[in-house]
Amino acid sequence: MLRIHFTRDDLIRTTLADEPDPLWEVLLSVHQLQGRDGTGHYGTWRERTRRQLPRPAGHLVQLAPPRGYSPDFLTPAESADSFEEGVEKVLTIPRRRFQHELDILAQRRPASQWTRQLADGRSEAVKDLGHALHAYHRYAIAPYWDSIRSVVRVDLQRQVSNMSGGGVDKLLGKLHPSVRWESPVLHIDGFPDDDLHLDGRGIKLQPSVFCWKKPTKLHDPLLPPVLVYPVQYAPGSLHRVSGDARSLSLSALLGSTRAAALEAIADGCTTTQLARRCQISLAGASRQAGILREAGLITTSRAGQAVQHDLTALGRAVLDGSMNSLS
Repeated sequence: MLRIHFTRDDLIRTTLADEPDPLWEVLLSVHQLQGRDGTGHYGTWRERTRRQLPRPAGHLVQLAPPRGYSPDFLTPAESADSFEEGVEKVLTIPRRRFQHELDILAQRRPASQWTRQLADGRSEAVKDLGHALHAYHRYAIAPYWDSIRSVVRVDLQRQVSNMSGGGVDKLLGKLHPSVRWESPVLHIDGFPDDDLHLDGRGIKLQPSVFCWKKPTKLHDPLLPPVLVYPVQYAPGSLHRVSGDARSLSLSALLGSTRAAALEAIADGCTTTQLARRCQISLAGASRQAGILREAGLITTSRAGQAVQHDLTALGRAVLDGSMNSLS
């Protein structure tokens, strides 16, 4: 059981997020993608996402096993403001923090070649992490974002109602069935026996759609405290919205490998980088780039000994599902 110890200042500084956090939803949904729990809630999403997810997104599975530790750097506080800000923060994490948190992960599961390169702060590995986050978010989270927000807002109304009727005490006491509030300590089932002292920092209560059955938190007690808790909602509430149909149909339009190649070129890359990001041969990468170039979706230029690929305006529009912006 986890025990979170509050002081009077902590109660004053406790906040309730009014929006889902995109990178927490990314991380926790990667856990759900690998599991079988919550079929009524995640079954359809899981089936569609597994079918459509491009290969570059697969790197995240190496960082986020279905159970146990995942690096804290995947869920920076900045992601609460926007997905893009959160990803930028992830990619600028100091090398020593990459090393420290990936060393913890390596104690629990064998390190891969890519996670070792990431731990060393290799620039290409860091770029691959950015591509993985963008690719995963595009296919697994963005199409469902409106329904994720709707579910969180319903939960927010319930929590605000609790707080208005009894303050923070009632909010903490009614947060989730696995949580018990015995002032000044919040008891949470499902954790190893541990104590977290807030020491006046307060805590952010973050609702999540992909958090399942019990709350979760950051591993490092020195980071700004956050408690992510599962929102309560009916099975079938998580669904795609029609406005994202073009993004979802990119694989159907281009083919899964070519769609992944277009995604991999989003920030520019060489043919060698394209092959690695898509996990295809150099010849295959050169062929896919040639097809995309002939379609006017990318440009290719010589950069020393290498060949550099970049998106055209048309390629960016196709990738972003914003064809209407060209008219």
